[in-house]
Amino acid sequence: MTDQSAQLADAATDIDEAAHQGLVPQVTMMIGALFSSPVRNTLFALGASLVTVILLTAYGQIRLNSWNQPFYDALARRDLTDFLVQLGVFGMIAGSLLVMNVLQTWLHQMIKLKLREGLVLDLIGNWLQPLRAFRLASAGPIGVNPDQRLHEDARHLTELSADLGIGLFQASILLASFIGVLWSLSSGFIFTVGGRSFDIPGYMVWAAIIYAGSASLISYWVGRPLVQRNADRYAREADLRFSMMRVNEHIDSVALFRGEGDEKRRIEVNLRAVLDATSRIIARITGLTWVTAGYGWFTIVAPILVAAPVYFAGNLSFGGLMMAVGAFNQVHNSLRWFIDNFSAIADWRATLLRIANFRSAVLKTDVLHTVESRIDFTEGDEPGKVRIKNLEIASPTGCTMLQERDVEIKAGERVLVVGDSGAGKTLMFRALSGLWLWGDGHISWPKGESIQYMPRIPYMPPGTLREVLAYPSAVGDFKPEQFEEALKSTGLDDLIRRLDQQKRWDKKLDDDEQQALAFARVRMQKPKWLLIDEVLDSVDDETHERIVAMLARDLKDTGIIHVGKAEAHDHIFKRVLHLMKDPETRCLPMRKEMPDIRPKTPVARYLEPAK
Repeated sequence: MTDQSAQLADAATDIDEAAHQGLVPQVTMMIGALFSSPVRNTLFALGASLVTVILLTAYGQIRLNSWNQPFYDALARRDLTDFLVQLGVFGMIAGSLLVMNVLQTWLHQMIKLKLREGLVLDLIGNWLQPLRAFRLASAGPIGVNPDQRLHEDARHLTELSADLGIGLFQASILLASFIGVLWSLSSGFIFTVGGRSFDIPGYMVWAAIIYAGSASLISYWVGRPLVQRNADRYAREADLRFSMMRVNEHIDSVALFRGEGDEKRRIEVNLRAVLDATSRIIARITGLTWVTAGYGWFTIVAPILVAAPVYFAGNLSFGGLMMAVGAFNQVHNSLRWFIDNFSAIADWRATLLRIANFRSAVLKTDVLHTVESRIDFTEGDEPGKVRIKNLEIASPTGCTMLQERDVEIKAGERVLVVGDSGAGKTLMFRALSGLWLWGDGHISWPKGESIQYMPRIPYMPPGTLREVLAYPSAVGDFKPEQFEEALKSTGLDDLIRRLDQQKRWDKKLDDDEQQALAFARVRMQKPKWLLIDEVLDSVDDETHERIVAMLARDLKDTGIIHVGKAEAHDHIFKRVLHLMKDPETRCLPMRKEMPDIRPKTPVARYLEPAK
């Protein structure tokens, strides 16, 4: 049977299209996520404080701009006394602004921190809903490299959102504050042409708007492709990171096959894709810099040139000129916020696209597929009985089913489900465990009875050996001697002295030791039911004998269903069921429509993630 990723690859387009939305829905969704997060009140408090600081800063900057006129007029008059007085005024204004700047920096950084906390907690909480991460991994490209989106993309999005949001708000406040000042100053500008005098209301305001508006339009036209180019680069970066992680995870196999050269070429292909994507961004940023830098340099003289006709006509003092220049620069700087930040806005938009699409896909993985029917999962009222009736499991490669149409398995019974290669053994395991929903028939597990699942690759969570054995329960739920007895029962006596060591046990133990440790966990937790996926077929003979002996001796009351090979010879299995595969029927269709098909199966306490 193919992997679930291959089985569901055709659904990639559906889930991607379901995730893509416009800017407003994406922003609304992310704001909703933050509003529902535990950091909401802290964000409100920090935001209110920041608004207050920005308003006080704007007031201080207005006072500083007003200070220009008496200070420069004092210089023009060579009035030393007034000059010294104005220096004292400057010290008080600048000191107050310094305090506001420090407070604003601290609040800015704290908002970044809390935004990231709220967003990542929301994404992780939704991603790790029961069975959801598994289904997302099977949903095509949107489920590839979720770590990149949860870590790097989330960090980048929150930092850019804080920087751009605060910058835009501050620019808006300064614009609202200084546009009135500049309008008032412009009212005294009288032009004399051919002996006739006239004035233009708000002359310098209109000049600033036209100047900044032309720069914004050109910047938008030149920099618009940066959104998609940044999104492409982030995708390629994620591919490169995953490629290097994959090689590191399988470095022993790579070394055995002397495959370093081949892996090097694969990584170089991914690196070249990153470099090409980055080169396209560099080319567009270079073009954008011609616009932003060009307007930036010309801005040094632009306000003086705008006010020069009035000044040389004698209708404006030198101090008034400097005050008008200062006000023009404040208005212009506020208006050109878009120009200065266009590259960052494009980066933010690309990151928002990835995060919003990921979150949307996470929420919609439960409604990914539609088939003619679903497997009916229920919790039976009759204790000690598992019922499997008319089970047909739909997949893109055909239908997997049991030859026995009506099966009842009683508590303590040991049942072997056998099938040839390609019959769909792992698919049957996933269907019985509730991971695979699509098909027909009925599966009923007894209500309230514990179930433990054993996929082919055992899950070893990070932590001490005690924590691995207790997983997912707490170490305190078991007596100390239970850990030692469990290890002895599966021949892992040497690990008793290492119970409190914290290591990557999936790296420290070989495959057979990991499987034995997984069965030691079963021995400790003694579930009412145990569902196994080909594990007994994969261990060596000595480990196999120990595990079978432990199951017969210590888990007499546990019902066991083992999905495995037909040649299995374990004497503990007294009953055999048979898998069949029909490639012509019940092929899983991948459709555009995505109705709500949330699973009805109970979430098992001992569910281990499939790898």
